[in-house]
Amino acid sequence: MNKQCYTIFIGADHRGFELKGRIGVAIRKLGHEVVDVGSYDPAPCDYPSISYEVATNVARMKNARGILLCLTGIGHSIAANKVPGAYAALCYNKEAAVLSRQHNNANILVLGANFVPERKMLELIELWLTTEFEGGRHLRRLKQIRAIEKKLYRSSK
Repeated sequence: MNKQCYTIFIGADHRGFELKGRIGVAIRKLGHEVVDVGSYDPAPCDYPSISYEVATNVARMKNARGILLCLTGIGHSIAANKVPGAYAALCYNKEAAVLSRQHNNANILVLGANFVPERKMLELIELWLTTEFEGGRHLRRLKQIRAIEKKLYRSSK
Protein backbone atom coordinates (compact mmCIF):
# COMPACT_ATOMS: atom_id res chain seq x y z
CA MET A 1 0.00 0.00 0.00
CA ASN A 2 1.12 3.50 -0.89
CA LYS A 3 1.68 5.96 2.00
CA GLN A 4 2.58 8.88 -0.27
CA CYS A 5 0.96 12.23 0.42
CA TYR A 6 -0.63 14.11 -2.45
CA THR A 7 -2.01 17.50 -3.24
CA ILE A 8 -5.67 16.72 -3.82
CA PHE A 9 -7.66 19.11 -5.97
CA ILE A 10 -11.31 18.69 -5.05
CA GLY A 11 -14.32 20.10 -6.81
CA ALA A 12 -18.07 19.68 -6.79
CA ASP A 13 -21.14 21.18 -8.33
CA HIS A 14 -24.13 22.11 -6.17
CA ARG A 15 -25.14 18.44 -5.82
CA GLY A 16 -21.81 17.53 -4.23
CA PHE A 17 -21.12 20.80 -2.42
CA GLU A 18 -21.85 19.65 1.14
CA LEU A 19 -20.05 16.32 0.66
CA LYS A 20 -16.98 18.13 -0.64
CA GLY A 21 -16.41 19.90 2.67
CA ARG A 22 -16.71 16.75 4.74
CA ILE A 23 -14.55 14.74 2.35
CA GLY A 24 -11.91 17.48 2.34
CA VAL A 25 -11.66 17.27 6.13
CA ALA A 26 -11.28 13.46 5.98
CA ILE A 27 -8.57 13.69 3.30
CA ARG A 28 -6.61 16.22 5.36
CA LYS A 29 -6.76 13.80 8.31
CA LEU A 30 -5.06 11.22 6.06
CA GLY A 31 -2.16 13.67 5.67
CA HIS A 32 -2.89 15.06 2.21
CA GLU A 33 -3.05 18.71 1.19
CA VAL A 34 -6.50 19.67 -0.13
CA VAL A 35 -7.12 22.45 -2.63
CA ASP A 36 -10.80 23.33 -3.03
CA VAL A 37 -11.51 24.62 -6.54
CA GLY A 38 -15.27 25.14 -6.10
CA SER A 39 -18.14 25.38 -6.09
CA TYR A 40 -18.05 27.61 -3.07
CA ASP A 41 -21.76 27.67 -2.27
CA PRO A 42 -24.75 25.36 -2.72
CA ALA A 43 -26.40 27.46 -5.44
CA PRO A 44 -27.00 25.64 -8.74
CA CYS A 45 -23.94 25.89 -10.99
CA ASP A 46 -22.47 24.42 -14.14
CA TYR A 47 -19.86 21.72 -13.52
CA PRO A 48 -17.57 21.85 -16.62
CA SER A 49 -15.42 24.72 -15.35
CA ILE A 50 -14.90 22.90 -12.05
CA SER A 51 -13.99 19.67 -13.87
CA TYR A 52 -11.53 21.62 -16.02
CA GLU A 53 -9.93 23.30 -13.00
CA VAL A 54 -9.34 20.00 -11.22
CA ALA A 55 -8.14 18.24 -14.39
CA THR A 56 -5.69 20.93 -15.50
CA ASN A 57 -4.13 21.20 -12.05
CA VAL A 58 -3.76 17.44 -11.71
CA ALA A 59 -2.33 17.06 -15.22
CA ARG A 60 0.24 19.82 -14.66
CA MET A 61 1.41 19.00 -11.15
CA LYS A 62 3.54 16.13 -9.95
CA ASN A 63 2.12 14.20 -6.97
CA ALA A 64 -1.34 15.59 -7.50
CA ARG A 65 -4.66 13.81 -7.62
CA GLY A 66 -8.20 15.02 -8.04
CA ILE A 67 -11.64 14.23 -6.71
CA LEU A 68 -14.84 15.42 -8.37
CA LEU A 69 -18.31 15.10 -6.85
CA CYS A 70 -21.79 15.58 -8.26
CA LEU A 71 -25.10 13.75 -8.50
CA THR A 72 -24.01 11.00 -10.94
CA GLY A 73 -20.36 11.80 -11.76
CA ILE A 74 -20.97 11.29 -15.47
CA GLY A 75 -20.68 14.90 -16.58
CA HIS A 76 -17.56 15.53 -14.49
CA SER A 77 -15.96 12.42 -16.02
CA ILE A 78 -16.68 13.54 -19.56
CA ALA A 79 -15.41 17.09 -18.97
CA ALA A 80 -12.27 16.16 -17.01
CA ASN A 81 -11.20 13.59 -19.59
CA LYS A 82 -10.98 16.31 -22.25
CA VAL A 83 -7.79 17.56 -20.61
CA PRO A 84 -4.62 15.79 -21.85
CA GLY A 85 -2.93 14.06 -18.93
CA ALA A 86 -6.10 13.91 -16.86
CA TYR A 87 -7.41 10.38 -16.39
CA ALA A 88 -10.74 10.60 -14.59
CA ALA A 89 -12.44 7.40 -13.46
CA LEU A 90 -16.07 7.29 -12.37
CA CYS A 91 -16.18 4.72 -9.58
CA TYR A 92 -19.23 3.47 -7.72
CA ASN A 93 -17.50 0.70 -5.72
CA LYS A 94 -14.16 -0.38 -4.26
CA GLU A 95 -13.30 -2.82 -7.05
CA ALA A 96 -13.67 -0.13 -9.71
CA ALA A 97 -11.58 2.29 -7.63
CA VAL A 98 -8.77 -0.23 -7.18
CA LEU A 99 -8.76 -1.23 -10.85
CA SER A 100 -8.84 2.40 -11.98
CA ARG A 101 -5.51 2.84 -10.21
CA GLN A 102 -3.92 -0.57 -10.85
CA HIS A 103 -4.78 -0.83 -14.54
CA ASN A 104 -5.40 2.74 -15.71
CA ASN A 105 -3.32 4.93 -13.38
CA ALA A 106 -6.36 7.19 -12.93
CA ASN A 107 -5.38 10.47 -11.33
CA ILE A 108 -8.90 11.80 -10.80
CA LEU A 109 -11.61 9.97 -8.88
CA VAL A 110 -15.17 10.92 -9.79
CA LEU A 111 -17.97 10.06 -7.39
CA GLY A 112 -21.72 10.26 -7.78
CA ALA A 113 -23.56 11.17 -4.59
CA ASN A 114 -26.67 9.40 -5.86
CA PHE A 115 -24.86 6.07 -6.15
CA VAL A 116 -22.24 5.95 -3.38
CA PRO A 117 -23.29 6.50 0.24
CA GLU A 118 -21.06 8.98 2.06
CA ARG A 119 -19.69 6.40 4.52
CA LYS A 120 -18.62 4.24 1.55
CA MET A 121 -17.12 7.24 -0.26
CA LEU A 122 -14.56 7.77 2.46
CA GLU A 123 -13.48 4.11 2.33
CA LEU A 124 -13.34 4.21 -1.44
CA ILE A 125 -11.26 7.41 -1.47
CA GLU A 126 -8.73 6.05 1.01
CA LEU A 127 -8.40 2.83 -0.98
CA TRP A 128 -8.02 4.77 -4.25
CA LEU A 129 -5.34 7.02 -2.75
CA THR A 130 -3.27 4.06 -1.51
CA THR A 131 -3.53 1.78 -4.55
CA GLU A 132 -0.47 1.67 -6.79
CA PHE A 133 -0.37 1.52 -10.59
CA GLU A 134 0.79 -1.96 -11.65
CA GLY A 135 2.66 -0.93 -14.80
CA GLY A 136 3.58 -3.82 -17.13
CA ARG A 137 1.02 -4.36 -19.88
CA HIS A 138 -1.03 -1.53 -18.38
CA LEU A 139 1.85 0.92 -18.91
CA ARG A 140 1.98 -0.07 -22.57
CA ARG A 141 -1.71 0.78 -22.88
CA LEU A 142 -1.35 4.05 -21.01
CA LYS A 143 1.44 5.04 -23.42
CA GLN A 144 -0.95 4.35 -26.30
CA ILE A 145 -3.52 6.67 -24.72
CA ARG A 146 -0.87 9.37 -24.31
CA ALA A 147 0.08 8.96 -27.99
CA ILE A 148 -3.56 9.53 -28.95
CA GLU A 149 -3.63 12.66 -26.79
CA LYS A 150 -0.47 14.01 -28.46
CA LYS A 151 -1.84 13.27 -31.93
CA LEU A 152 -5.16 14.97 -31.18
CA TYR A 153 -3.54 17.95 -29.49
CA ARG A 154 -1.18 18.52 -32.42
CA SER A 155 -4.00 18.26 -34.96
CA SER A 156 -6.20 20.75 -33.08
CA LYS A 157 -3.64 23.59 -33.12
